[in-house]
Amino acid sequence: MKRLSEKEEALMHIIWRLKKAFAKEVREELPPPKPHINTVATTMKRLADKGYLKIEDFGSTYRYVPAISKRAYTNKFLRPLLASFFGSSIKNAVSFFAEEEEISLEELKEIVDIIEKKKRG
Repeated sequence: MKRLSEKEEALMHIIWRLKKAFAKEVREELPPPKPHINTVATTMKRLADKGYLKIEDFGSTYRYVPAISKRAYTNKFLRPLLASFFGSSIKNAVSFFAEEEEISLEELKEIVDIIEKKKRG
């Protein structure tokens, strides 16, 4: 399974959020300038052909459902990047973003809260 293009990922994020969607619904969620509906439908068909979406046939229209979860996709493509750039170390990744001032103290506290809740739960 290959990593998706930026435009394909944008559509997948919308479909993951909506859980299932027609091309028209996906188009409505895109920021302006919105692509033509045929462009959206063609991209969604291509995502189905690549195995990222399942198609539900409603006769003259199709509804699309994710065939891969957002978590599975993220794990497949983020972990190699993490390994390549940060030696598979989350600490190194977070330190990098802190040094670049890409993450705030508030966000770091939220991350600590998530970790603590997970350990308790």
